[in-house]
Amino acid sequence: MKRLFAPVALVAVVAAAPVWAAANTVTLAVPGMTCAACPITVTKALSKVEGVDQVAVALEKREVVVTFDDAKTDIQKLTQATENAGYPSSVAK
Repeated sequence: MKRLFAPVALVAVVAAAPVWAAANTVTLAVPGMTCAACPITVTKALSKVEGVDQVAVALEKREVVVTFDDAKTDIQKLTQATENAGYPSSVAK
């Protein structure tokens, strides 16, 4: 009986497991970043968005690379966060 229990328990755990979301990365163009303090504000705004894993700012390019969980957030929420912080953004081309 013990031999049968372990595989049944494993099947129950796998069946109940949620579908895993994929990590996505997007580069946002933030043309309003013009000084050394701007990246701090943008980073803080994006970091507060649920699902954001990493934020890397390139001030000289005026871009931000954001890695996020697509089950928790999306690009629209990311651009809204930067806009709310005073730095409108869009997906970089």
